[in-house]
Parts: sequence; C-alpha cells; structure tokens
Amino acid sequence: MSIVHDYPLELLSRICAHIYSACLPPVETSLDPLIITEHGVPVSLPSTLPPSYWPEQDSRHTLSSLCLVNHAWYEAAKPWLWRKLEVRLPRSWLSLVDEIAWDLEEETVDQVMEKTVKAATDAALRSASSSFVVNKDAEKELHATVIDSIALPLPEESVPLELLSPVASREPSPRRFRTKSKSPARWELVRTISDAIQTVLDSKSPGFYVPIPRDPRPGRFVQHLDFNHFRTIGMRRSVDDGANSRFVTGDRVEAILKEMPNLTVFGATEYMDGALTLPVLNELLLRGAPSRGRGRPSRGRAFINVSDPEEEDRERRRECVELEALDFTGCVSAVFVNALTEFVTTNLLPSFEDISERDVLHRFATSSLDDMLFLPGLQRLGLRGVKSVLPHILTPFVLAFPSLTHLDLSGTRASSELLAALGQSPTVRLQSLALSRCIRLTSAGIRSFLIDSPVTSNLTELNLYGDMTFVSSLEEHDLKDILSLAPCFIRGNLVYLDLSSAPLTQDVLDVCQPLQKLRSLGMSHVPDLPLKVVSTFILSKAPHVEVLTLVGTTPELDCGLRPGNTGPVAQRGTVRQSCVGLHSRLINPLCTPPFSFSLLNPDSRKSQAPTSLRVVELSQVMLGGLGGGAGSWRIVRSKGGRGWYVDTSSGWVSQLGEGTCLRRDLGLDHPLRRELQALADANGNVSSGVGWHARKMEVLHGRGMLGREDGLYGAVSFAYQG
Repeated sequence: MSIVHDYPLELLSRICAHIYSACLPPVETSLDPLIITEHGVPVSLPSTLPPSYWPEQDSRHTLSSLCLVNHAWYEAAKPWLWRKLEVRLPRSWLSLVDEIAWDLEEETVDQVMEKTVKAATDAALRSASSSFVVNKDAEKELHATVIDSIALPLPEESVPLELLSPVASREPSPRRFRTKSKSPARWELVRTISDAIQTVLDSKSPGFYVPIPRDPRPGRFVQHLDFNHFRTIGMRRSVDDGANSRFVTGDRVEAILKEMPNLTVFGATEYMDGALTLPVLNELLLRGAPSRGRGRPSRGRAFINVSDPEEEDRERRRECVELEALDFTGCVSAVFVNALTEFVTTNLLPSFEDISERDVLHRFATSSLDDMLFLPGLQRLGLRGVKSVLPHILTPFVLAFPSLTHLDLSGTRASSELLAALGQSPTVRLQSLALSRCIRLTSAGIRSFLIDSPVTSNLTELNLYGDMTFVSSLEEHDLKDILSLAPCFIRGNLVYLDLSSAPLTQDVLDVCQPLQKLRSLGMSHVPDLPLKVVSTFILSKAPHVEVLTLVGTTPELDCGLRPGNTGPVAQRGTVRQSCVGLHSRLINPLCTPPFSFSLLNPDSRKSQAPTSLRVVELSQVMLGGLGGGAGSWRIVRSKGGRGWYVDTSSGWVSQLGEGTCLRRDLGLDHPLRRELQALADANGNVSSGVGWHARKMEVLHGRGMLGREDGLYGAVSFAYQG
C-alpha cells in the first residue's frame, strides 16, 4: 500500500470519479426498475440484467471505504463522497448543517483568517523547499506581508488633524482583516487568502506554485442537494413542535447554501417547503450571471470594502456556479408561494400591485436582454403540483429561464398565454415537456405551441396526461393536427408519449405519423376507444412500444362499470369477458410470436413477436379480475394505487457476444424472471421506485420521463394515480 503514496493525486481522483459515475444511470437505459443480481457478462444498453449501473449505496460505500485507507485516498475520495447529498432524517440534516455551515460563535473571522494564513504560508514555503525544512524567518516575513495585504485600508476621506489626538498619546488601533461582512462564506475567505499569497509570491518569484489552502469544511464539494427522502412522519411530534420547532428552517438552508459555491442541482419537497423563504430563493436563483453587474471586473472584488449587506451578498454570489436543475415538486406552502411572489415582483416585474398576465407578457416582449433579469444557467425546471402560484407570477418566472431543455408544469396554473410567450423564445429548445392536468390550457394554445413553435420541434418526451377528474382540454380537430403536423411527431423521435383522456378515435390515430422510437405510451381514460383500434395502432405505427397504459380505456376492459350502467360492483361475467378480451385482442396479437416449426431444422431460431409490448397498466378492477395472471403474465402493484400486467418472461438481457436484446423466452430459473416474479408476489409491498410509465419528470439528473426515481419523487412518479 505504500506504493499508493507515489501515485499522483490526479490518478486517484480519476479512479474515484469512475466509482462515483458508476451509480449514475446512462442516457439510454431499460424501462424496468433497477434489479441487482450477479450476472457475469459485459453490459450493453439498454439492459435490465445485468444492471447498467450500480446502486447508489454501493458507490457511496466504496468511496467511504477508500477514505479510510490512507491520507492520499482520503484527499481523492472526499470530494466525490460529498458531491451528492440527499437529506433523509432530521438528525442527519442537523449534523449536515453543523458540518458545512460556519458557526461564528465558536470561531471568529479573525481566528479563521489567522489560522488559514499561517497554514497556507507554511504549505507554500514547504513546496518551495526541496528538503521540506521551512525557514522560520522567511515564514514570519511572508505571514506578515500577507496579513498586511488583507488588512483593511485607510478610509478614502482623511480625518482632519485637529480631530486627532497627539501622536504620543495615541494607541495603535488593532488590525482588522479586509472582510466584507461579519459573516462571510468560509470558502470566500480561503480563496481571498490564496489570491493574496499568490500575489505576494508572484511579486518576488513569478510563476511560483502556491498550493490551495486546506479548508476542513466540505461545502465547496457539494454539487447536488435534495430533500427527496426527507420525512418527519413517525417521530411523534406534536402540532406545536411541527410549527415552532422545525428541523429544516430557512436560516439553516440559507446558511449551508452560502457554503456551497459549486451547487448545481437542488430538489425540494412538500415536507420542507416552509423553509423556502426569499433569502433561500435568492441564494438559489441569483447565482453567477444574474448577480454580475455590467462593466464590473470579475477579479479583485474580494478586496473591496463593501458596507451594503445586499451588495455583499451579490459580491459573494457572483463567484458561485449557476444552478442547472431545480425541482419544486409539491411545494404549496404559503411561505414558498409568498417568497416566490416577492422574488418575481422584486426582480422580474415592476414594483406595483394588481399587474395582470397580459401586462407581464407585454413587459417581456418589449424589454431587451439588457433591461430584464434572466437566469441563463438553469436548464431543467420542475414545478409539478405547484398549484398555488398565480398565473401572473408563474409566467414571468418560467420565461426568465432562456436555456430550458426540461420543463414540468403539470398540475399548475400554466396558461395558453405562457405557452405562446415561451414559444417565441429564440433560445429555449425543449427535449422533455410535461403539461398534464393543467386546467387553464386551451386546445388551440397547445396546438399552436406544438406545431408553430421551434421550441418544441426537438421533443423526445411529451406528457399531456389527463384523467376523468381533469379531462384533457384537447379537441379532436386540434389533436388530429398535432399528430399529423407537429414537428416532434413528423420527425419520429418521441420515446415517451402520454395522451390520456384525449379525444382519440380511429380517424385521429390514422393520421398519426409512425413513431418507430416510441417506448412508453399512455392511452388511459379514453372510454370509447375500441381495443381493436389500440392494437392496430401499436402494430402499424408504434411496434417498439414496451409499456402501454389502458386505465379506464376501451369498452372491452371496463368490466361492465360504465357511467350508464346500474350497480357499483362489476359482475362476474363481465369481468371474465374483459379478461378474455385483453388476451385475445391485445396480448396474443401483439406479444405472441407466430407459430413456426421445421422438421429439417428443429433448432432454428424462433420467430419474433410483432411488437415489443410487455407491460400493460390496467385499472384495479381489471387487475382484480385477472387474479394470478395467465402463463408468464403476472400482476405487479406499486406502493400506491397503480398496477401493471407484466410479462415476466420478457426483458432486456445483455448476452455475451450478442449485445443486448429483448428476449421473450426467459426460463423459470432466469434471474430477471425470478426478480419480476418476486415483485409480483410482494403485492404492493415494494419501494416507491417500482413501476413503469412515470407521471413525473426526472429533473435533477436530466433523465426526463424515462428516468428512475425513488423516495417522494418516486411515489409521485409511479405510485399516485394522478
């Protein structure tokens, strides 16, 4: 192990980077939940078995073990171990705050500056000496020079001599460091000291290498922070504790965000949305370019004596990296809504009340890029379920992001005016779009946005889901135009499509362009669509669909429970008829290979099924009638109210020498088939990430509607009906 000390730190860091990236899902992946089994063959994509990526806990455990090997591995693995943080338990959150945030009561600014300068000068002189012996006189001289360069300068306006006491009676004032505020970010102080040492040494020996001062706080390594797994349920806290003794408060979130200059991903949930105050939103959204004033130098601002607290915050945020992904799924608290409203009215809108959405759109249309505040770094935005934000606040907030590629507005008050204004953006190019259950959208607005705007021309994922509570606003003639004229349909690049509750008919589906890349299709809540039409459409237009949703669709699968029928319970005969119709009109024609047999070559390869369909989502009544399934088809239930009819003998399997293929003849002892049967036997006692055809867009990693999630995001994706 002593040989490791001779390896450069860059090599060890590259090894740790590969370990960290091993748990990240690839761009092209299987639609199945992550299944962990031993299978000794190389992986090619997409693959369910062996899995194409590690479980996250395996990567974290490996990195944490490397930190315990020696100091060299610790320095290499620590940045990757802290790169992604998921808050799970309240006590771990408090420990995280203590580890990252700076407690000024325990350690003052002057103490930190003194210790850091001493350690940095010692490290710089050691790197310059071949014998690693530091000259004490040189160290003291360099230390004093650096301290003097960081000390506060004299005021610009000199004090009159008559107001000063005599020179002999004056005591020297204590030296104060040139810190911009009483509570600066620790990483900012360390960088200021590093720049000061570099400047002093460059004046003496140009090109001299200065090592970066060591900062024990790990906040600078964090790039991902989310509360997806955070819960306070089951802690036996009273109502008073929940209201007055919160774990996640705005002050604590703001404190750790100040110490995370490289944060690029942030995810919030309804369990902590009361901490999303205005200062927290400012720390998240006003990083980087939004805080950089025009005509101001980017270097040397750390040495400016600033007295305005707001200017101090802007100076610090200018040096931070801008956010790339922001997820506010389910955030509906009054604290968050008021903070977002104040943020928009303060930074994006004129400061007067009762402004309408039309005035907002006019302001954005008539203002130039120099006059408006834009947030160009953000690429992925999730606002699913943020239904309390008014349209005149939601519209300017969404339009302030000119670089969006993933946008989830499901369950919000997004209007057709917002889509029209977004469609005129010259920079937005969406890849994934979710507009499910948006009650303010009109059929004409959706049609114009998908057909006439270049913003949606490169879409690969489109979610227009609606159910019997919030029926899709699309009309038949507009839907027919979308399927036949929209660039995203004409180009045939869609891999995910959900048209649930849309007015789908035989004529509408006939004009649809072939979708050869489509893998997941939602056609639920279309009660009058014949099952034969669905089968014909998949066979002729979308043969590569693997997942199909048919909840409340077609008269053949209603089990006799139609609005005009009497009786709240399905009759036994109608349930049996629906089960027989499902197999005879959908599963057998689409999923069964044609029969073939050769006496001359009995070992010849079997014929393939006409389509790739292997998962069908059905209603609870229909699933109850299917019982234990038929043949290899079994029922897999989610942690919530959804359920799927799954062919356990089908799946993407990576085979040695053959790559990845979709097999439909997996044996009873095959690992993948055993895992799928175990999910079926669990009868809903599964994790929140088990399911198919997500209803929520994966925003934090950029995997879109085909992404895999667990925790609260996974429950929203796969467990909830809506």
